[in-house]
Amino acid sequence: MDRVDPMPPSDDIGARADAYAAAPLLNCLLREIAEPLPGPGEPRAHRLPGSGRLLRVRGGRRPAAPEVHAAGAWHRIGHTELVKLVADELRRHTGLSNDDLLTEMIDSRDAIAALLTARAGATPPDDPYRLSEQSLVTGHPHHPAPKARGGGPVHRWLPYAPEAYARFPLVLLGVRADTVVEEGDTTALDTLGAAPPGYRLLPAHPWQLDLVARTLAPAFADGRLLRLGTTASNAWPTAAIRTLYAPGHDLFLKFSLDVRITNDIRRLWRHDLLELGRTDVAASHAFAAFDGTAAWLGDRGYRTAAFAFEELAVLVRDGLRGHLLPGATPLLAAGLVEGFTGDPLATAADPATWWAAYLRQVVPPALAAFADHGVVIEAHLQNTLVAVDGAGTPVQALFRDAEGVKLLPDVSRAAGWERLVYCLVVNNLIEVAAALAERHPGYDPWPAVRRELARHDLPEARALLASPTLPGKTNLLLRWTRADGADARYLPLPNPLTHDT
Repeated sequence: MDRVDPMPPSDDIGARADAYAAAPLLNCLLREIAEPLPGPGEPRAHRLPGSGRLLRVRGGRRPAAPEVHAAGAWHRIGHTELVKLVADELRRHTGLSNDDLLTEMIDSRDAIAALLTARAGATPPDDPYRLSEQSLVTGHPHHPAPKARGGGPVHRWLPYAPEAYARFPLVLLGVRADTVVEEGDTTALDTLGAAPPGYRLLPAHPWQLDLVARTLAPAFADGRLLRLGTTASNAWPTAAIRTLYAPGHDLFLKFSLDVRITNDIRRLWRHDLLELGRTDVAASHAFAAFDGTAAWLGDRGYRTAAFAFEELAVLVRDGLRGHLLPGATPLLAAGLVEGFTGDPLATAADPATWWAAYLRQVVPPALAAFADHGVVIEAHLQNTLVAVDGAGTPVQALFRDAEGVKLLPDVSRAAGWERLVYCLVVNNLIEVAAALAERHPGYDPWPAVRRELARHDLPEARALLASPTLPGKTNLLLRWTRADGADARYLPLPNPLTHDT
């Protein structure tokens, strides 16, 4: 099979942006709508059921070079034509229209062009952990608009974009003490600066302040809020964009960001903050009880202002140093899939040894949290850090984000397991396995996954090994039908665990 890189071997930023933006959109279309046609080899042909048109693409996990059959021949289409094609199919498929999503698809492509331009003139960071967090130019591999930034002008968001290797100081605010709302341990915030008498310190993301400036103007005018300058040192954005790492303080800080990124407006919603202590305590207890090196980066608490509860909320998350094994280097799992200079997934001399070590670190703690504590962690690529030793071999997994944690019996055991399988297997293991097989041609990663799952005395894991399908989240249909981002919907995908590949 010919291997096709979705990024053209060209210095043409526009062509590269088209290719980067088309790959996840094609993944969505092929997973959720298109019907594969029989036939060997490349390119792969599909029928679009709404119109009956034929579509073919090249490549595997990152589809490329889309072509449509018309007038007896195949015709290559660009990203703009692909967006129109997808919109037409979705209208026929659902009977609905959604101009907002069309705008987001174009915005995502234009954002990629801006990011590629910025990266071409920037120096990548030396820190491999930061490089892994800031490497995601493609982003979510099964979302129609993974890089959309709310449609705002580039100069507003580019200074804060992880993909552009951004780093910047935080804005420091003084919040009048009688208006402060906080829960949990937020004392780390007070190490970032000093507030005058009668005020408490509150760091803010400069982009968020820009977005909600009009809302906050009265509070600045009447003295409920003061501007106190900026932090003495820089923080840098992780792949999550609104979560920043302050290395000098070894602290992660998660902010509200009134921008739709993938499926949701990324605000720290009141109802999630009020549940945070409960979910984080449950996850922390589950990992503390685990007999192994895996770690949970705890969300210690939050601080905000009563008059702008969600707009100014900041969440305090554990840093790395208290959890990381000595000498180990943390890397974002999503960065391993995307690829970056020095990526150990690509440079591993023995992919079988590397993959067995990855599975041994990532799978057991996620299953144990579910089986022993009823805790469903979001073990997807952006919430999983894999620490490697000097040879690049995984020696530890670290997980994060209590906001995405679900607890039994808040959700049923069946629903919790489905969510875990989607996050851990579909969104994590399948993607890493595909990248590993692509970078090490001829290697079959699935026997090792079957062996790892078979080691666990968990009825659901045994059933998973025999199930013909896995749950695949329908991000394209979810966004097109304007469903709530938390209202996950799944369709059955072929299960690579049930047969030799």
